Amino acid sequence: MDIPNVLAPSQFSAGEGGGMRKNPTLLCAPVMADSVDKMHLDVSKAKASGADLVEIRLDSLKTFNPSSHLPTLINNRPLPLLFTYRPNWEGGMYEGDDNTRFHALRLAMELGADYIDIELKVANQFYDFIRGKTYDKTKVIVSSHNYQQTPSVEDLGDLVARIQATRADIVKIATTALEITDVARMFQIMVHSQVPFIGLVMGDRGLISRILCAKFGGYLTFGTLESGVVSAPGQPTLKDLLHLYNLRQVGPDTKVFGIIGKPVGHSKSPTLFNEAFKSLGINGVYVFLLVDDLAKFLSTYSSTDFVGFSVTIPHKEAAVTCCDEVDPVAKSIGAVNCIIRRPTDGKLIGYNTDYVGAISAIEDGLRAKQNGSGTVVSPLAGKLFVVIGAGGAGKALAYGAKEKGARVVIANRTYDRARELADLIGGDALALADLDNYHPEDGMILANTTSIGMQPKVDETPVSKHALKYYSLVFDAVYTPKMTRLLTEAEESGATVVTGLEMFLGQAYGQFEKYTGMPAPKQLFKKIMENY
Repeated sequence: MDIPNVLAPSQFSAGEGGGMRKNPTLLCAPVMADSVDKMHLDVSKAKASGADLVEIRLDSLKTFNPSSHLPTLINNRPLPLLFTYRPNWEGGMYEGDDNTRFHALRLAMELGADYIDIELKVANQFYDFIRGKTYDKTKVIVSSHNYQQTPSVEDLGDLVARIQATRADIVKIATTALEITDVARMFQIMVHSQVPFIGLVMGDRGLISRILCAKFGGYLTFGTLESGVVSAPGQPTLKDLLHLYNLRQVGPDTKVFGIIGKPVGHSKSPTLFNEAFKSLGINGVYVFLLVDDLAKFLSTYSSTDFVGFSVTIPHKEAAVTCCDEVDPVAKSIGAVNCIIRRPTDGKLIGYNTDYVGAISAIEDGLRAKQNGSGTVVSPLAGKLFVVIGAGGAGKALAYGAKEKGARVVIANRTYDRARELADLIGGDALALADLDNYHPEDGMILANTTSIGMQPKVDETPVSKHALKYYSLVFDAVYTPKMTRLLTEAEESGATVVTGLEMFLGQAYGQFEKYTGMPAPKQLFKKIMENY
């Protein structure tokens, strides 16, 4: 199944930050300091970090004197400023009356603020308060925040109309993602909006709204100065928006890729693929996709702009049934870790690049141990190969090892699942609890395909140290951290170790080729991952 190359290199000449801007979406840094002096410092920091404007959250100030503080902030500002004085009933920190707020915001307008933000609930009162006066320099953003959910497309459309009716210059709607498919409704409104529109979906499941708004025509997106200091749930950092996602290079024709999983935030795939896309001039962006229901996700994001997905725990087996066609190897394994949307007919094709990535990394480890004896026969042939885990990655390794002539044993917490997989590939089964005392021979190979030992539970290991002396090579699919407790103890016991990073790179080569129709830039991939 050949995949035609669907990715045109960027048609824009290179410039500052890796190329000319391909979208007009502004990058806004929210500043929530408790003093005006700290705000000044943060505004300078935002400028140095590449922001286009700064949101000054007046409600975060411990003491605020509008007549002295506003001129200080507005005069000699290095970047355009957006003033927000958010009340606690709309998720802010201000607890006083509206009149005091209105006075401060009107003064900001009189002093030439670039933007002010007022909540829909009081927008008409505010316009009455400023007596319908407009200030040439100031654009008014009228905003609505929903911290519970994301309404239907119809309700979002009605909300836009209600905000427009207030005479807003810019419409802002922030909602909450209960699942990632909620974001699609916001994109639908954004793409069809006839007015400047800020549409953001809060929470980890809404992260793509903050990146892909640059593709779908959003007026601005927010990026924080440092991680963890956010003015709304799920905000990425300015640094990530500019350097991880290359936000300036995202345009209407940019193709979308991503890693589907739950959890997913630990994955290094976005770093790897975005860096490679940028280096090779490929017009694509690769994002984190925190997905609860795979079938629903794939049917919601069905446009040909969403061209390729990596699939990780726990969706690899479900992916087999969600694809229109599945590569015969992936079908035999019963797990898919790579989905491509075929450009000719939009059909979803499933592949498995896990088994090649892991098995070749293990073979390389064994060959290095045997001083690279270059025989055609796999160094796995005849070896006893113990796989921990019977999920998608476990199936891939068991299948790959069997193909290479190894004798395979599956160890799993639930024995029945181990038995099921063992029967499928023609191997033996074991309960994970029995693995500590299992050593029919020396020189065995062990492969952990579970998430035991992954951050944050780095002190966990699937098998005790005393059992590791019977293995000549130990492999761990976990690559965060690179050296898990299992690998550290295996190395201390004298085994050769192969890290999950080797498998990660191996499966990524295969995915890159499927995504782009181009050979994988292996040296570049290795160089990018050197820092991890």
